[in-house]
Amino acid sequence: MSKEFNLRTGKLGEEIAREFLEKKGYKIIEQNYKTKYGEIDLVCQKGKELVAVEVRTKKGDMFGSPEESLTKKKLHKIWFNAQARGASRIDAVCIVLKLDNTVERLEHYENIT
Repeated sequence: MSKEFNLRTGKLGEEIAREFLEKKGYKIIEQNYKTKYGEIDLVCQKGKELVAVEVRTKKGDMFGSPEESLTKKKLHKIWFNAQARGASRIDAVCIVLKLDNTVERLEHYENIT
């Protein structure tokens, strides 16, 4: 897969996750927030909590699931990003898209670290 394809898929996944979380009552504070450690896909407010959300999107499961891409190393980096932003919790939204870019599966995991 090309880098451009992966970037488009990732951006689409972030928009899908954003809409999903807003419907669940999350207020989106920032998208693609950059820290010295990397980037937080979505920074949200849920009640009194500031939540960093990692969005993982794949087209089909042929190259592994989005959950499998949340390695220990990736989770460690996400944790540093969340701490730098002051988030009290880290969630993940894992999305599998069909070839026509419709959602095949979407899972929201709260407090993943």
